[in-house]
Amino acid sequence: MGGTLLMSLLIGAISLALFWMAAFTLWWQMHAWRTPETLASTRFESPAGGERLSFSLLLPARHEQLVLEHTIDRLLESGHRDFEIIVIVGHDDPETADVASRAASRAPGGRVRVVVDTHETKNKPKALNTALPHCRGDVVGVFDAEDQVHPELLAHVDHAFTATGADVVQGGVQLINFHSSWYALRNCLEYFFWFRSRLHLHAAKGFIPLGGNTVFVRTAVLREAGGWDQDCLAEDCDLGVRLSSRGRKVVVAYDADMVTREETPGTLMSLLKQRTRWNQGFLQVYRKRDWRELPTFGQRMLARYTLMTPFMQAFTGVVIPVNAAAALLLDVPVGVAFLSFLPLVTAIMTFVFEIVGLHDFGTQYGLRVRLPHYLKLIAGGPFYQVLLAGAAVRAVWREQRGRNEWELTSHVGAHLTREDVPA
Repeated sequence: MGGTLLMSLLIGAISLALFWMAAFTLWWQMHAWRTPETLASTRFESPAGGERLSFSLLLPARHEQLVLEHTIDRLLESGHRDFEIIVIVGHDDPETADVASRAASRAPGGRVRVVVDTHETKNKPKALNTALPHCRGDVVGVFDAEDQVHPELLAHVDHAFTATGADVVQGGVQLINFHSSWYALRNCLEYFFWFRSRLHLHAAKGFIPLGGNTVFVRTAVLREAGGWDQDCLAEDCDLGVRLSSRGRKVVVAYDADMVTREETPGTLMSLLKQRTRWNQGFLQVYRKRDWRELPTFGQRMLARYTLMTPFMQAFTGVVIPVNAAAALLLDVPVGVAFLSFLPLVTAIMTFVFEIVGLHDFGTQYGLRVRLPHYLKLIAGGPFYQVLLAGAAVRAVWREQRGRNEWELTSHVGAHLTREDVPA
């Protein structure tokens, strides 16, 4: 009797916790679509008047010789009058350095400069900090080496700064090659929900883990903050937490025409390593406790939840079916068995929302999403959760063992080859 009661209480408690986490995550994802006014407010305003700011665009590149030239060319197409591009290359990466040097030599007016990172152990924040003293612009922007940037983005960002008085403007980033694999489909949808919706809620609440690129910070604010934490594997999240804790104003804008387009990791192992790095970085930011300087209790609770979300989300998808199976197979009261299925209800609602989101994603980007893609989305859900759980476990293991090396994600330009057919 006592054992049954204890098991019933355990299953009931787990079920309620899982239900709350799944429901909160779903509510979070739906933020931008709550009302037409909310959706409209997430977009860039059309630029009005002259351009007032100058930009230093940082482009860290390591073993990116296959995609770097295209990215530089796209940035040079910008219609903004005042910007410079600073490419950061490693002293031990001659192939990428050669591509960067050629681009600098042919760029008009010395608009492209190359800075060499001489750190023995390389990572992205070290590269960014190497370039920061060389920045001449009013605003520092960060892009990745494979980015496909819209020519009018800087004009819209300039207007966002001047119209709102923002210290930081976070633009949208979108993975495009959803057709490449079953996991690429889910990866693209994750980015869609994150930048299209969730970051806007973070900005409204005054706590935001910034994205790693298409992020713009006033140069004086960035230097005052000491740049990026070069020992953190999620330097973007860390910077966002520190700036939020200092009360800096962050504006998030997402417009399908203006997003920076990227590609998903090319292999499952590459995705696992990338997600491990992000998870470990979030764990590092949590342990640094800068979020404790946030002024309100609600912001601090949101910070706790956000920084732990990768771990909770990963295990939620694995535990939900196990919990339901335990309630079915074990002799527990009917009420407890009913409670155990509550998380499945939110899981089904999440699947429905993802299907609608995939359709919206295809519509916004002119991509034809077919029936097999929807089937892959549903069938791949459980396997993707296992991948996330594996990355979470691996992140904790690496952090406990003090392994802090940067596992690089390689790029081949899959987002530049349009195999999809426009709708």
